[in-house]
Amino acid sequence: MANLNHRYPGARENGELERGRECFRQRAWSDAYRSLTRADQAAPLAADDLQLLATSAYLIGHDDEYLKILERAHHTHLTAGNCPQAVRCAFWLGLQLIFRGEHGPGNGWLARAHRLLERDENDCVEWGYLLLPTVLQNLEAGDWDAAFAGATEAAELGERFTEAELIAAAQLLQGRARLHQGRVERGLALLDEAMVMVTAGELSPVVTGLIYCSVIDGCQQVYAVSRARDWTAKLAEWCKEQPDLVFTGRCLVHRAEIMQLNGAWPDAIEEARRASERLAHRADKQAAAAAFYQEAEVHRLRGEFAAAEDAYKMASQWGWEPQPGLALLRLAQGRPDAASAAMRRVLNGAGDRLQRARLLPVYVEIMLAAGDIEAARSAASELGMIAESFGSDVLEAIASHARGAVALAEGNAQAALGPLRRAFEAWQWAEAPYLAARVRVQIGLACRALGDDDGARLELDAARRVFEQLGAAPDLARLEARAAAVSAPNRPHGLTKRELQVLQLVAAGKTNKAIGTALFISEKTVDRHVGNIFNKLDVPSRAAATAYAYKHKLV
Repeated sequence: MANLNHRYPGARENGELERGRECFRQRAWSDAYRSLTRADQAAPLAADDLQLLATSAYLIGHDDEYLKILERAHHTHLTAGNCPQAVRCAFWLGLQLIFRGEHGPGNGWLARAHRLLERDENDCVEWGYLLLPTVLQNLEAGDWDAAFAGATEAAELGERFTEAELIAAAQLLQGRARLHQGRVERGLALLDEAMVMVTAGELSPVVTGLIYCSVIDGCQQVYAVSRARDWTAKLAEWCKEQPDLVFTGRCLVHRAEIMQLNGAWPDAIEEARRASERLAHRADKQAAAAAFYQEAEVHRLRGEFAAAEDAYKMASQWGWEPQPGLALLRLAQGRPDAASAAMRRVLNGAGDRLQRARLLPVYVEIMLAAGDIEAARSAASELGMIAESFGSDVLEAIASHARGAVALAEGNAQAALGPLRRAFEAWQWAEAPYLAARVRVQIGLACRALGDDDGARLELDAARRVFEQLGAAPDLARLEARAAAVSAPNRPHGLTKRELQVLQLVAAGKTNKAIGTALFISEKTVDRHVGNIFNKLDVPSRAAATAYAYKHKLV
């Protein structure tokens, strides 16, 4: 064979080319990239083989190489007079550059693709692909009707030309538009339909990965937890078959989110770290930022506040809004004013209903902690209306939790129990142990307020066991503080002399600033005393503390 290769120099190059094509068919992306690169170095590849090389580069994380090779494929197709394929290369160049945040170059390539098609004057399926960036822009701008119309037109072109990838992408975008319109069942059905082609193996690996991630993201946005879990499992199987697939960084973020929900916090941290490590070396800044944010969330829940702070900062540096997680960190650190200010800012800037639905539950929690029951009540009411419009069981559970928390803060424990029970049952069904345990704490407090000490003890003990299993240190600390306050001998309320003075002035309607002036202490010290009072009395707000003070004749 050595002699044959010496006599016929093209034999070795042809062998590398065939090997690269075969590795590509076997989805051995790294091997395909190496063989096709060697073949290209020996003799420039034809346009179709350049596209195989570009795809292999993309799938193993060589983004810059991917763009350079795809540009070569574009020019090679043009030279050969193959305008439709040149347009398709220009489309992918433009789309990937926009995904990287390079909108100028990206839009330039899309404009070139339009010009080439207009000059070619042939009716072809590529017109359908060029509709997709406009659909994405409409989704980003919140013009759901225009997005759906554009996606429908693209789907029709896909059907006419029997182009599976265009049909699947268009159905995906139709589904995303329907979800935002509040037509959740129809939207999820369209996402499922797109996934039929994915799971049947009818699509290219790049399109398969993009659709997987977008479908899971859509499911999570409307709290279709069961669907998100199912598709994430399928995605994990697909990724496992291709171990050198660096594209899976986005997939790991989704897996980390599901693991956190299911209570597998160490695994969630590991997945988020793997995702951030992979994506930090790529140009996909948004996905890398999402990975850092997810890592921060689990650190916060475990009480690892310094690590959480660092991860939120990294998420912000990569362009991710670190709220509402950072606000919850500030609340856990005893800084309710900072938490309140942050949540007011982000909520005021959120117009989309699904975005507001993600922020409102945290807003309710923080406003109750800050003693602003009216703001919490208003937010809980809005959350309830959004949940009703989307018809999501999980979103309704979140709204029920908010309604119950507000009723408890208002001193109406009986009214709180029904919504809290519904929320607990929904989180149990969704296999979300931490969220279920948090609701059980409030059910226990409601039982205690109604004089049912046995019921309170059962609920709080059950919540404590879950927190211990998960390693939810902040929640455990709050439970222990409540238990100490209740059992304090000869001091049923558990308050120090200074805290009792502060409570009496709170009950008189004084602000923290006025209390500080009256007692000759700083406003910051008053903030700390008020937080201690809330913890010791098992109350979430100033109004509830006032009610407690009058009920127990402390004023």
